Amino acid sequence: MRFAAAQFFWLIPVITILLTLFLVWAWRVKQRLIGQFVQSRLLANLTVGVSQSRQKLRMVLLVITTMFALLALTRPQWGYVWQEVRQQGLDIIIAIDASRSMLAQDVAPNRLARAKLAAMDLMTQARNDRLGLVAFAGTAFLQAPLTLDEEAFRQNVEAIDPANMPRGGTALAAAIETALAAFEKESENHKILVLFTDGEDHDADAQTIAAAETAAKAGMKIFTIGVGSTDGEILQVKDGNGNYIKSRLNETLLQKIATIGSGFYLPLRGANPIETLYSRGLAPLPKSDPSTKLSRVYRERYYWPLALAVLCLVAETFFPERKRVRQVAPPSAPVSSGIQKAAVAACILLTPLIAMSSPSGALREYDAGNFELAQKEYERLAEKKTNDYRLFYNAGTAAYQAKQFDAAEKHFSEALNSPEIASDLRAQEHAFFNLGNTQFKQGSEKWGHAVTNFSRALKLDPADTNAAVNLAYVQRKLEELKKQQQQQKQDGKDDQKQNQDKQDNQQNKPQDQKDQKNKKDQQSAQQQQQNQQQGNKDDQQKQHQAEKDKETQQREAKAKEDKEKQEQAAAAAKKSDDQKDNDEEQQAVVPGQMTKQEAARILNAQQENEKPLIFTPDDQKKQNPQGVPVKDW
Repeated sequence: MRFAAAQFFWLIPVITILLTLFLVWAWRVKQRLIGQFVQSRLLANLTVGVSQSRQKLRMVLLVITTMFALLALTRPQWGYVWQEVRQQGLDIIIAIDASRSMLAQDVAPNRLARAKLAAMDLMTQARNDRLGLVAFAGTAFLQAPLTLDEEAFRQNVEAIDPANMPRGGTALAAAIETALAAFEKESENHKILVLFTDGEDHDADAQTIAAAETAAKAGMKIFTIGVGSTDGEILQVKDGNGNYIKSRLNETLLQKIATIGSGFYLPLRGANPIETLYSRGLAPLPKSDPSTKLSRVYRERYYWPLALAVLCLVAETFFPERKRVRQVAPPSAPVSSGIQKAAVAACILLTPLIAMSSPSGALREYDAGNFELAQKEYERLAEKKTNDYRLFYNAGTAAYQAKQFDAAEKHFSEALNSPEIASDLRAQEHAFFNLGNTQFKQGSEKWGHAVTNFSRALKLDPADTNAAVNLAYVQRKLEELKKQQQQQKQDGKDDQKQNQDKQDNQQNKPQDQKDQKNKKDQQSAQQQQQNQQQGNKDDQQKQHQAEKDKETQQREAKAKEDKEKQEQAAAAAKKSDDQKDNDEEQQAVVPGQMTKQEAARILNAQQENEKPLIFTPDDQKKQNPQGVPVKDW
């Protein structure tokens, strides 16, 4: 017999004594209060049938129930079985010196950058091992816990900077102690510390050596990697005397630490020093040995004291404070009483069997197709063992088979959130795969989460063809759903646009007809007005033309009359001149000179050739544009 949680043994006597003292005090207070408020002569009548011995027995049963419940809390184990257990991998803590001396450039580009690159190379070599990170200067702290996530480890390495360190200096002892505390105490993995530093320890060497010895006793192997050169480099930092400090690689101290830690020292120079570290120091450790070993697994027996506690609690309810008064029962009462007694006895007998239920019983229900019963049994067991991810996983599987997808999603998520599943990659991959199937069954609103979980399952096991097929199928369904939603949205917009255009046409149609009618009326009125103006204009032109014709006739008549008078006057003058010329000619003719008669004949001839310049109405119309008034002044 052994107890897996023996640390809870001290609760049994403490809580038992405290509970007993409380019950005794409560009993005395109760008796005192009864004596104060009830007279002694009435007390006997009021407490007829009440048995003090029954009351004390019930308190004793309550104390015993508490003791057995606390005993079950210590997890008693009896008997064991042998199980084959595969050899665990490596747990590697990488400690990087982030002091200001690591900024020296005696190795390109500087010591700190070279150490970061070497840590990345070691991550590439140790793909199947868990890696953690410790950054230290004057103090040390855990930068990243042990993890298999390469991206998270890479980001934490890149974030190391001397400017972020709260205290300067190089405390190698603090780095070793912090790395030792980062390992899991009950883990069977090999504990390894790889220390990247220049060895300039500003603490006493004795403290560093003592810390290395403590870590070696705890089973931690230490490998030291020297960064820098023995010649050293002058830093842009002054000491207390105002002199510049020269930083050198302290190989002697690093060799001592490695020797104490059952490792070896390796300078960070030459060709592939990290490959040499892994092949000579880490690879020989039995992390990848395919052989198995037998491990003793003890059987849990906590349900035995728990069943006794339940029995005591049930018995306490069957002992009332008052004695039962026997009454005459009807003929059918004995049968009913017998059935009741049989039922009570069956409950008492079955109570240990119920308490002794185990995952094997739930598995039998699952194999038999009773998925709902298996789910309830796994859920009940998971409530007791909250850190056992296998119970949550089995409960989710049973809920999935029972079509209880919400409960299945909850249980798979609880299994993945359990800290113990971090070491079981196969269980993680199966949990992500089943969670993706569950979310796909829940509807299209969770298909995106299903894609994420299938991708995580593939990342853990790239050879899982089922996860790859499901991932491709869900992605295709998501694309089809998006296209369908876009098409429905476009169709809705087109229908809305058509309805809006139809409404606009119906609203604008009467107005357009009215505008066309108004436009026609305006054009008709304009045409009528133009015709009226044109008629008035034609009447004015005709009246004006008649007046012009009348004036022209008057001028022609007057000109004719003047011409006749002129001809008569000319004929009379000519007759008198001829007579006179004849008289002069007769008097004297001068050679070479024109006579008066000749001059008169020439004038008359010229006068006959003249024509009056008269503008007829037709000529005036040709010279003036149509529509422009004729100005005849």
